Amino acid sequence: MIEPGKLVSFTYTLSVDGEVMESNSGQEPLQYVQGGNQILPALEAELLGLAVNDTKVVNLAAANAYGDPDPSRVQEVPLEQIPESARVVGMLLQAEGIPGPIRVVEVKEEVVVLDANHPLAGKDLSFDVTITAIEDAPEEPAA
Repeated sequence: MIEPGKLVSFTYTLSVDGEVMESNSGQEPLQYVQGGNQILPALEAELLGLAVNDTKVVNLAAANAYGDPDPSRVQEVPLEQIPESARVVGMLLQAEGIPGPIRVVEVKEEVVVLDANHPLAGKDLSFDVTITAIEDAPEEPAA
């Protein structure tokens, strides 16, 4: 059974409003250590106590997933600060000191509107999960 400290392997399909957003079904399972804060805490809590070959649909409200979008993470940047090839709506950019991708959401005449919110912020998520393996987590090397 899944309990704190176990290395858990699972496959999943993530859907938003009935549309599949990503899946590792038929691929390598995702692995995490239960209690290690490596996956969404609300998802981790829902998997506690499951066994190998168990399946579960876990529905997470936006507040328990990536939260609501933060308006302060949407900013206008002068057009000349963005490379011409990146001035495309939907383009994902990286910036030093900002975790995760930054999406180009609008290109105006003099500015580019960038959004550093998680792409799934504000969305309710549905995970269809199958547990594929549970084992003792490897020991952490001594510091």
